[in-house]
Amino acid sequence: MSLQHDPRQNHLLAALALDEYKRLADNLERIELKLGDSLVESGQMMRHVYFPTDCIVSLLCVMEDGDSTEIGVVGGEGIVGISLFMGGETTPSRAIVQSAGTAYRLKGQLLKDEFYRAGPLQGLLLRYTQALLTQMAQTAVCNRHHSLDQQLCRWLLLSLDRLPTNELVMTQELIANMLGVRREGVTESAGKLQRAGLISYHRGRISILDRPGLEARVCECYGVVKKEYNRLLSYHRPGL
Repeated sequence: MSLQHDPRQNHLLAALALDEYKRLADNLERIELKLGDSLVESGQMMRHVYFPTDCIVSLLCVMEDGDSTEIGVVGGEGIVGISLFMGGETTPSRAIVQSAGTAYRLKGQLLKDEFYRAGPLQGLLLRYTQALLTQMAQTAVCNRHHSLDQQLCRWLLLSLDRLPTNELVMTQELIANMLGVRREGVTESAGKLQRAGLISYHRGRISILDRPGLEARVCECYGVVKKEYNRLLSYHRPGL
């Protein structure tokens, strides 16, 4: 299998011992995900888990009136579907593709069978879950206490860490939906970053021009999340 389509581009799969990986490998199904695709809906019984490679999936809390706010992002460092092996089977959040790309789908029962062997995979998934919970908690704190400018910088950096390029394909309206704010606020904050030479935004494409500049503006929340991923997971790549 070529590197371009190797499941081990997902860092969880890459961290598995060869015997563990082989037990899953033949059942991994490569799928192409488009922007806006739904992997999991609120309250839906989960049948599969997903291992992203070069795409990003947003985890969203959805209100009764349809409004939503992002509570976490998953990319090549992780897995979508932690409720399956945590015993919940369903979740009140949605999982929506934020950045198109490739993922590998695995039947949930196969992952649970491997998880309940209580081998290294179990510990790895539990550490990843703790890191993801840290991201969710810090996102809630950030949304409550920090400015929209800082939230946007955090969101851009978290997304950038999970992509192989410095470019995001994302409209301001979608960013506003992710952050749970008005589009006008995102337009104003993105304009500040563009005038400062940190990003370039044109027709739904955001190019990061000055990462150190973004890191200088971001609040402490990004660093807290990054540090916890690095502490808990040994398979991280530069930036995570």
